[in-house]
Amino acid sequence: MTERYDTLVIGGGMAGLPLALRAARHGSVAFVEKERLGGTCLNRGCIPTKTMIASAALAHQIRRAQEYGIKVAAPAVDLPAVVARKDAIIDTIRNGSYKAVAKADRLDLYPAEGRFVAPRRLRMGGTEIEADKVFLVTGMRTTRPPIDGLDTTPHYTSRTLLDLTELPEHLIVVGGGYIGTEFAQMFARFGSRVTVIQRADRLLPGEDPDISAAMAAGFDADGLTVLTATTCTAVEGEPGRIRVGCQGDESGEITGTHLLIAAGRTPNTDHLGVEHLGLEPDEQGFLPVDDQLKTPVEGVWALGDIRGGPMFTHTARHDADIAYRTTFRNQDRSIAGRIVPHAVFTDPEVGSVGMTEPAARAAGFDVLIGRQDFTGVVKARAIGNTRGLVKFVVDAATDQILGCHIAGPEGGNLVHEAVIAMTCGASYSDLANAIHIHPTLAEGVNTAAGGVHREIGT
Repeated sequence: MTERYDTLVIGGGMAGLPLALRAARHGSVAFVEKERLGGTCLNRGCIPTKTMIASAALAHQIRRAQEYGIKVAAPAVDLPAVVARKDAIIDTIRNGSYKAVAKADRLDLYPAEGRFVAPRRLRMGGTEIEADKVFLVTGMRTTRPPIDGLDTTPHYTSRTLLDLTELPEHLIVVGGGYIGTEFAQMFARFGSRVTVIQRADRLLPGEDPDISAAMAAGFDADGLTVLTATTCTAVEGEPGRIRVGCQGDESGEITGTHLLIAAGRTPNTDHLGVEHLGLEPDEQGFLPVDDQLKTPVEGVWALGDIRGGPMFTHTARHDADIAYRTTFRNQDRSIAGRIVPHAVFTDPEVGSVGMTEPAARAAGFDVLIGRQDFTGVVKARAIGNTRGLVKFVVDAATDQILGCHIAGPEGGNLVHEAVIAMTCGASYSDLANAIHIHPTLAEGVNTAAGGVHREIGT
């Protein structure tokens, strides 16, 4: 049986869902999602992890209560209740997505896995779908690194660890990027002993080195063990007793009770049959697109993580908006030159946008650095969180902000001052001249820009 549609959207994540709903205003849409609507972000990424991180942060604060003059008993973490709270929040949001799809006219949801068998022809079991426009929004999955014994050794991924209801005695985390660091600190604050094995020479190697250093200091303060410049080469064991072989700065064997693999993500393009569309992914599995997200094949677009470049929920949503407006509304929109911030929800919390200091110097800029440690921000001292810093990377010749990197309380929120400035063309001096409310954490942004809110004598 062959069904004919105007538009085919494959992938029900944070780009595919809004695109399918909006495309249905202009014609018939086949909407294909093999799992649950919401994609990685809603079901096993952004929202569930931040929900559980909030529980971990509260437990951490309760343990510190005496520092604030409050006497309470030590907290007991009920991990099944933490997971249940996470599930309830996710269910509410996801149910709203299904209701929106059910109400949409001319939109048919296919809860199945499909594979292309011919140009613009997708097969799902006994059903084939043809469409004039094809939007590929299939996202990514956890990478399985080449570790001896991994196939036969019990381990978790960021997807499965979210449903664990028994607190690990000793969690070993392979990977020190944003996924590994968030899970590592979360479970440490739940009460687990945690060891992080990081192949790079620092945590969060894509961040500015000063941000990585602030993260390392925070992990040290929380009692996590971090092994950098160390590669996990082999694993073995059974539930409750996992042995990990390492080589590098720290060579030998580590024994723990649970193992998390957080060593990157792989595009979901290898089982889609894109060769029948006439597309050829690059070596990493990403699909080539132009500034309007069109692939080299007429009538085929690739959105979200599978197009490479910045891979975040907010860029996926922006992709969907651009694809919709250029394709269905004939508006002139592009991803060229867009300014994309990101965050890592640890303590210190990271918010970052633009070029790091090493990248700016390598690009040949005469670099000016503005810095303010949170130890010098009065509000940070008042709330008892002085971890980290605010750092600006500026073109000394033009006063333009090249990048802003924050590790500290509310870093993911504070960085938006720089995002708006860079988007609107405001200069480094403009942020310095803008009066900020006292006492706020945002004063640290002003001070890092050389503004008036520095403490007397500094």
